[in-house]
Amino acid sequence: MAFGLGMLRLAPREFWAMALPELTAAAEGVYGINGLSSPLDERELAGLMDQFPDE
Repeated sequence: MAFGLGMLRLAPREFWAMALPELTAAAEGVYGINGLSSPLDERELAGLMDQFPDE
């Protein structure tokens, strides 16, 4: 609950509506898979921004 409500800042309703795979994916996004994640470099971020532009 501390992760969902505190770290992700989900509303209680959103947190309790999440399926376990969704919560797992959120944790992997924050901490990386098995805690071994590195941040995107500028090239990777630019590629994602080109691929998924804000509307």
